[in-house]
Amino acid sequence: MFSSRTNWRFDLNLLAQALERHRRSGRALLDLTVSNPTACGFAYPQQEILTALADPRALVYAPESKGLPEARQAVADYYRGRPGFADTAVADMGAGHGVSPDRIVLVSGTSEGYSYLFRLLCEPGDEILVPAPSYPLFEFLADLNDVRLAPYPLLYDHGWQMDFGALRGAFSPRSRAVLLVHPNNPTGSFVKPDEAAQFAEICAAREMAIVADEVFLDYIASAAASPATFALGGPALTFALSGLSKICALPQMKLAWIVVSGPETLARAAVERLEVIADTYLSPGTPVQLAAGKLLALRGAMQAQLQQRIAANLAYLDGALGAAGSPITRLEREGGWYAVLRVPSSGSDEALAVQLLDRCSVLLHPGHFFNFQQDGYLVASLIPPEGEFQEGVSRLQSFLAEAR
Repeated sequence: MFSSRTNWRFDLNLLAQALERHRRSGRALLDLTVSNPTACGFAYPQQEILTALADPRALVYAPESKGLPEARQAVADYYRGRPGFADTAVADMGAGHGVSPDRIVLVSGTSEGYSYLFRLLCEPGDEILVPAPSYPLFEFLADLNDVRLAPYPLLYDHGWQMDFGALRGAFSPRSRAVLLVHPNNPTGSFVKPDEAAQFAEICAAREMAIVADEVFLDYIASAAASPATFALGGPALTFALSGLSKICALPQMKLAWIVVSGPETLARAAVERLEVIADTYLSPGTPVQLAAGKLLALRGAMQAQLQQRIAANLAYLDGALGAAGSPITRLEREGGWYAVLRVPSSGSDEALAVQLLDRCSVLLHPGHFFNFQQDGYLVASLIPPEGEFQEGVSRLQSFLAEAR
């Protein structure tokens, strides 16, 4: 009765089973995986948000296939206000070009954006190249859109870098696009300018597209860094995805976008086809589209709170790991709000995460959740409340010290 694309395993894995047991026990949980900012104790400008959503025009249904013009203009303004944007726009796209609202398509979330792009670019059975490690959601999106994923590895050596030899080895006649996560989730590594240039050259030569996930682009580890957006494109057809979920710490608002760039003829054709796809669904709600400009204007205060929390938790983590004899190493990161921890490996990461949960009431992601190819990795969110984060790290260290 059901399609094969939904033939997933529905039995709980060992960590999910352990989490169910823990919840039934009633014990307090130190959740170091939480990534929902609305559940982490941040102070939201409630009245401003509610006022933005109370626009009387929301009572009228006036659908626009690509999204309401003023919402798309608000997104274009967001890119125009990014550090270094003007210089990059002039150098790469021509003075005054920038990101045009006409090249923006609004969607309800980046997951929907991926689905639109997979449908736009791929026949059933075609391939999308994806980084490993990275976010596991891609596997479900690929299944639902009848495409295959071909992983290409990220290498770690005093920082993360692309393995272009392995990337080229992953190509097949059915490769249609390369997916970049900028910065990567969970490694926090940005695509460097020289790497971006290589990706563009390779994809243009093979008539493949670049799909760049930039949801964490505003969260950088160094104030001196100013990573460029892929929204300005280059020689390859390029799609940049982002949204309010991370930019404004408002995942419940369900508004994201696709920015199309690249060679004029290809970009124009892509927008025309995306417009038909979007018109078929008309997913984004009118209230949040009307509020988009005001919500984006509030992002500075929210991002400042998140950056302060990330910095405080990271400072505590590094101080704790710097103690003599600590068995944990933190891998270098450049952005995002996760930390990858290298831990002693005497079994699977999942078994370690289960033991940590059962014995210490601390929840961490095992590395294989993000497609790490080897055991010995745990992934922690850096946005939990500071007290909970500190206690969780303390228990993790004590647990590993006793296990040695």
